[in-house]
Amino acid sequence: MPVTHECDLAIVGGGLAGGLIAMALAARRPEVKIRLVEGGDTLGGNHVWSFFDGDVDKEDRWLLTPLVSHAWPTYDVAFPAHARTIAQPYYSIESDRFDQVVRGALPAESIMTGCKVLACSPTAVVLADGERIEATGVIDARGAGDLSMLEVGWQKFVGRLLDVPAGHGVERPVVMDATVAQHDGYRFVYLLPFSPTQVFVEDTYYSDSASLNVRALNRRIDVYAESKGWSATVGGREEKGALPVVIGGDFEGYWRWGGAKVAKAGARAGLFHPTTGYSLPDAVRLAVRIAEASDLSGEGLHALTHDYARARWDERRFYRMLDAMLFRAADPDVRYKVLERFYRLHPRLIARFYAARSTTRDKLRVLAGRPPVPIFRALRVIRNAS
Repeated sequence: MPVTHECDLAIVGGGLAGGLIAMALAARRPEVKIRLVEGGDTLGGNHVWSFFDGDVDKEDRWLLTPLVSHAWPTYDVAFPAHARTIAQPYYSIESDRFDQVVRGALPAESIMTGCKVLACSPTAVVLADGERIEATGVIDARGAGDLSMLEVGWQKFVGRLLDVPAGHGVERPVVMDATVAQHDGYRFVYLLPFSPTQVFVEDTYYSDSASLNVRALNRRIDVYAESKGWSATVGGREEKGALPVVIGGDFEGYWRWGGAKVAKAGARAGLFHPTTGYSLPDAVRLAVRIAEASDLSGEGLHALTHDYARARWDERRFYRMLDAMLFRAADPDVRYKVLERFYRLHPRLIARFYAARSTTRDKLRVLAGRPPVPIFRALRVIRNAS
């Protein structure tokens, strides 16, 4: 006979957003009985998440500290006509550590992996094997919803961990190496030196299409390694993905997909930076808010998560306008000039941009001067966005 599990809060999706909510509640509200439901065998999947020091408020850093696998005091960027080292700490989290830490923070019975979810409501979750979870509240954190409701470009990538026995010589993360040949929009290579002999290499594109030719991108990673003089072998980790870069769309329609009254988190709530697609800063902020909430009912959680996500959507119109400039005004093979120009700005402005906390002065500074795109196209994009 199918089993019914009872709890205070069911979190559907054991990725970054769901795992952080579970950790925050375990730390701040240990009396709350949680069920963290994940379709895969491990929490967090197969990912490397990275973030800048300015992305997360100091008072919220406690939530991420046990998860951090690597930290560096500075990072680099490189473009055909400009390169610099930026003095801002940068951090990475690997999914195997994420799985270990989240499991360590929760009672074993709270974690349900390998569970396919058929449906969820504000107070119940139905599993494919016939089991059911009855909860005071449910949060759906299973990843992006119906992106057809939004107008998007894509940041897509293939990444591989390389072993370089002789040493790779990369001292700090290279967030963007755009000195490479441009293909399929704006292309750059992303480097994370995990040790003197291990480096994570990601071939990344700001593209009009989400389609990935994994074989071609892996070959380009090989060519990049060869250009550095590395005699490298694959070090075990490989990942791929496509993150939405939001230009516009119907937020409420996106939210309703999958359950109009179900609380949501992470990409399913539309909580990611419109330009980078990164969700970690919002995931931390929302997890802390939920841990501080007095009402964990389905209705209360829906109001909290919807209103939080709606407010972020409304205040981030500036970034969506910049995305329109990148995808509509800039020719694909010269999109790198937009980022090259951006990375000449003050480091604190850059930090606030990535944290989606640009000031009015920052926005004026980003738009000041002649844009590195055809002026008539830029003016048309700004006019249509107003």
